[in-house]
Amino acid sequence: MAEAKKGGFFKSDSFRMFIGKYGIGVVLVIMMVFISISEPAFLKPANLISVATQVSINGLLCYGLTLAIVTLGIDLSVGAQLALTSVIIAKCIQNGIPGMLAIVIGLAIATLFGLLMGTLIAKFNMFAFVVTLAMQLVIRGLAQVVSGGKAIAITDPFYKGIYTSRIIGIPVPIFIFIVVTLVMYFMLHWTKLGRYIFAVGGNVNAAIASGISKDRTLISVYVISGFLAGLAAVIYSSKVQSGQSNFGMAYETDAIAAAVLGGTSFAGGIATIPGDVLGIFIIGFIYNGMNMIGVSSYFQTIVKGAVIIGAVMLDMAMNRKNH
Repeated sequence: MAEAKKGGFFKSDSFRMFIGKYGIGVVLVIMMVFISISEPAFLKPANLISVATQVSINGLLCYGLTLAIVTLGIDLSVGAQLALTSVIIAKCIQNGIPGMLAIVIGLAIATLFGLLMGTLIAKFNMFAFVVTLAMQLVIRGLAQVVSGGKAIAITDPFYKGIYTSRIIGIPVPIFIFIVVTLVMYFMLHWTKLGRYIFAVGGNVNAAIASGISKDRTLISVYVISGFLAGLAAVIYSSKVQSGQSNFGMAYETDAIAAAVLGGTSFAGGIATIPGDVLGIFIIGFIYNGMNMIGVSSYFQTIVKGAVIIGAVMLDMAMNRKNH
């Protein structure tokens, strides 16, 4: 009570705890109410399912970015990884390789690039920003070489049906997103690898002193990020029924925005998968809502940038209060 009188409710520890736990959920609810008032069709089941299907792509990328940010790194290559994987899969199918085998090949190559970046970052102590930015250029360049700078049409019926098919009544992209979300939640919050990831991001020297392998942990993070970028490419290329070298341009910004909105801290060692899910849907609803009420795509980009700045400022304020 004395604390509330001295600093006011909005400066109290209880308020900060409430914002830390439920703030992102409150923002999501308020935003949905505001958009639904402006456009009643927003809350119709068909639109909500459409949004969930679309955000599954950004969601997979967001989980990879979350792991990187937790360890005080970043992965700026995810958009390029998406493009290259789509091109490789499309090229394989064009050459008569069955859709499922083409997916395996595409995912394997995306995972190998994640392994390469993780090795450069962990073994050679290179900055993640520099490595992933450079590899973004290399990977997108390879996508252009493989595709010849042209779109490669995907004709395989099985592959084309991934985006539109359903499993137990759930659209396949949503089903994949749900499964990956559950796996990521279990891995990050209930396994030894998850504890190592948080430990390396929270205090790398203490983690090493306690016997944790920093190198293996960082390599694992970028391997997972590469694999998830490849999986996002499967969904996206099935949606547009082609592979193109210009896919995924600036997709890393949406993924970063969702991660930071979900409470992933650039200070390292802090993240939650449920928070990521809320951040992913906030980004998805922002785009969907603004499209429905007729907001220009130019303003949507401005809003996205403002959202990222606001989320980082909130993260800095919360961390400052907690230390």
